[in-house]
Amino acid sequence: MAMQPWFTDAKLGIFVHWGIYAVDGVQESWSFYDDIVPHDQYMSQLERFTGADYDPKAWADLFARAGAKYAVLTSRHHDGVALWDTRYGDLNLGKDYIGPYAEALREKGLKVGLYYSHSDWNHPDYASTRKPGRPPELEDNRYSEVAAEDEDLEAWERFIAYRDGQIKELASRYRPDLMWFDGEWDRSEEQWRIPELAALIRSYVPHVVFNARMLSEGDYATPEQGAPIVPPEGPWELCLTINDSWGYQHHDHNHKSLSQLIRYFTETIGSGGNLLLDVGPMEDGTIPQAQVERLEGLGEWIRRHAEAVYGTVRGLPAGHHYGPSTLSADRRTLYLTLFDVPRAEIGVRGLATPVRKVTVLGTGTELGHRVVGGLHEAVGVLWIDPPSEADLDPYATVLAVELDGELELYRGSGRF
Repeated sequence: MAMQPWFTDAKLGIFVHWGIYAVDGVQESWSFYDDIVPHDQYMSQLERFTGADYDPKAWADLFARAGAKYAVLTSRHHDGVALWDTRYGDLNLGKDYIGPYAEALREKGLKVGLYYSHSDWNHPDYASTRKPGRPPELEDNRYSEVAAEDEDLEAWERFIAYRDGQIKELASRYRPDLMWFDGEWDRSEEQWRIPELAALIRSYVPHVVFNARMLSEGDYATPEQGAPIVPPEGPWELCLTINDSWGYQHHDHNHKSLSQLIRYFTETIGSGGNLLLDVGPMEDGTIPQAQVERLEGLGEWIRRHAEAVYGTVRGLPAGHHYGPSTLSADRRTLYLTLFDVPRAEIGVRGLATPVRKVTVLGTGTELGHRVVGGLHEAVGVLWIDPPSEADLDPYATVLAVELDGELELYRGSGRF
């Protein structure tokens, strides 16, 4: 299926990791899987979770102010605890938190995304088989697999029926625009029944978008935490935490600065991707203030430079400009991002299309420019006068380069 245009136009999404792990502020699911926290202690958070101040309309308002166009909420992590009142399985919070979330997002014009883990390390039938080809010498984890001689394929069929039941509930009730899967490494595509799963969801939401962890049915790449040096071809998204944790952890105060987040954002969209920026609400449903402030700051920067964000495509390849860039959809305006105060003229190499005008986005100040050098097909360097101090943005300045035609680049090696 063709990629949905809304996704590539979105540029920013908000990832929301919220679950019982926020009660004690421990790592979601992995803390019991890796025996960091005793299983009984981890699961005791289920009785202590309140969601007392959960306000999805406040979430949606914050996400819209941040400049996001979609959000993705963890409907069920690897721990198996559902955020809606599912009829399948025994682990849920006894309340539907997803319905109000979906409604609030749509009221703000945001697309609705739901995270769902293929894996469920608490389901009694999950650890009934193992991934084909898994070396027998690797130690089994009791939450996810059994020894080869103990496999129970009937139990696995029961798990798939449970999984399909939950997915049917999510797809039919909430009609998500995006399904963000995880945990795919635990089994093979055949074991997961990926084509059948995709068909089930599309029977309710024909135009749903899937991330790459739906394997052969995935629509876009999902690098996690590490910004790619060579960006993926086609649609993609960088999922990134604001601090070092996905869910709320009391001790984690290592927040990325607003300057760093703006760099991540501009570099990601300049390479043709979206940034899926994660927040971890506290167990009562409130988003920590440090994360709120960073989302609001990012939104303020985006509003000042919206022309260079929305309705653009990936910009110049590396080597043409020292910094990220985006290109208008009609390929006639190039937007150059400057992180530092220019100490001299700004050079752009290989620009074959003549330049009509260069302005500072946000102030409208026009900057002088000229082309120097060039021989035969090898074009000269475009030199742009540096903006004045009054025209500089405190985080990242953007220059709009208006072209006399569609962008054409020289990518050769010059005359030998």
